[in-house]
Amino acid sequence: MEVLLHYVWKHKIFPLEELHTTSGEIVEVIDTGLPNKDAGPDFFNAKIKINGVMWVGNVEIHENASDWFTHHHDADAHYENVVLHVVKHANSIIAREDGTIIPQLELPVPSYVEENYHELFATDTYPPCYRIVKSLPKIVLHNLVDAMQMERLYMKAAVLRDRVAQCNGDWEEAVFFTLARNFGFGLNGDAFEAWANHVPLRAVDKHRDNLFQIEALFFGQAGLLSATDTDDYAVRLRNEYEYLAHKFQLQPMNPIVWKFARTRPNNFPHIRIAQLAYLYQHANNLLSRIVEIQNANDVTKLLAAKTSDYWLTHYSFGKPSVAATKSLSKTAISILTINAIATILYAYGQHTGKNCLCEQALNIQTSLKPENNHITRMWAEVGVIAQHAGDSQALIQLKKEYCDKKKCLYCSLGYHYLKRQHCHE
Repeated sequence: MEVLLHYVWKHKIFPLEELHTTSGEIVEVIDTGLPNKDAGPDFFNAKIKINGVMWVGNVEIHENASDWFTHHHDADAHYENVVLHVVKHANSIIAREDGTIIPQLELPVPSYVEENYHELFATDTYPPCYRIVKSLPKIVLHNLVDAMQMERLYMKAAVLRDRVAQCNGDWEEAVFFTLARNFGFGLNGDAFEAWANHVPLRAVDKHRDNLFQIEALFFGQAGLLSATDTDDYAVRLRNEYEYLAHKFQLQPMNPIVWKFARTRPNNFPHIRIAQLAYLYQHANNLLSRIVEIQNANDVTKLLAAKTSDYWLTHYSFGKPSVAATKSLSKTAISILTINAIATILYAYGQHTGKNCLCEQALNIQTSLKPENNHITRMWAEVGVIAQHAGDSQALIQLKKEYCDKKKCLYCSLGYHYLKRQHCHE
C-alpha cells in the first residue's frame, strides 16, 4: 500500500538491517526530504548516501516500480532529479532521459505497522486509537491539542477570509455574515447564512436609527411576515416591509428553510433575528467594536443583545407569552465568542498583520469553560479532558478533520499507534 510506504519513509520506520539498492549498493538515509503535496516527486531535497557518495535530490515512492511508467514520469522533466526510487516491489528498471539508471530501494512496510494501520481503520470505537491514549506522555497530548486549536482557528479564519473576498473586501459585511450564521446555533446555521445573503446591509444602514424599520427589513427578508399573522405589530411590520421592499427592490427568502422542531423557544428564529436587529442598531462599526475586545467580559457587553418590547411577550408573531427579557444566555454568548468573535479577531489579525489580535483570539478561548458535547465527553472517556474552550475546539477539530476522515497517518496519535509493536494488549 503506497500510502503506508510514504509514511514509513517519512518517519524513517526502517528495518534494523543495512539497506541496499536493488543492485546491491549500500544506502544510508541522512534526510528523507520535504514532503511534496503538489505535482512532482514525493519528497524534495532528500540527502541519501549510496555506496558512501552523498546525493542531494528528490525521492519518488511507488508500490510497484512499474508505476513510474504508468504515471508517465518517464516523460516528465520534473522527475529528472530523482536520486532514489523507493518501492515495495522493484518489478521494473527505470532510467532518466539520458539513459542513466535511477537507483531503487525495496523498502518493506514492517508487518506490525501494516497490522496496526488496518486495525485503526477497522475499529468502530471512537477514537480508534483509544487503546494507547492513556499511556501516552502528557506532552504528546498537550502538543497535539495546542496544534489542533491553532488549526481549527486557522480553518475558520480561512472561511471568513473567503467570505470577505465574496463581499468585495467589505469586512463589516463579512462580520455580519459570520455572526448571523452563528446566531443559528447549529440547527438553523444554514438558514441564517441564507438569510444574511438576502439582507441588503447598505439599505439597512439607511434606516439604522430606527429599530422598527430594521426589524421590518430583517423579518421581511427572512420570509417570516406572513399574511396570516394579524396582530397589530406583525401587520405594521409587514406594511413597512412592503414599502421598503418596493423602495429597494427586494425579494424575501423562502421561509421553508427555518427549523422550529426540536428548538427551544429562546432559540426560535424570530427571537434570534430580533436580537440581531437590536445588536445591529446599537453596535455601529461592529468590526471596530470586536477589535477593541480585550477579554470575555467585553464580549458579554457587546453581545448583551436585547429586543424590541414586542418580543418581551412573544416568541413568534401573534402568540403572546409570559413576559421575559429575551437576552442571550451565558451559554449562547460563550458559543458565539468561541465560534464567531475569536474567529473574527484571528482572521482580522492575520489580514492586518497584527499578531496581538491573533493572540487575543487564543487567549479569549482559553479563558472560557470547555464546551460540553458528545465529542468532548467521548475524549474524556479515554482520558483527554478539555480544560478550557481552546481544548474543546481542538478535540472537535481532531474528531471532524482526522478521526472521521480516517486521517490517522497525519495525526501524532496515529503515529504512536502505528509504531507500537504489541497490537493486542
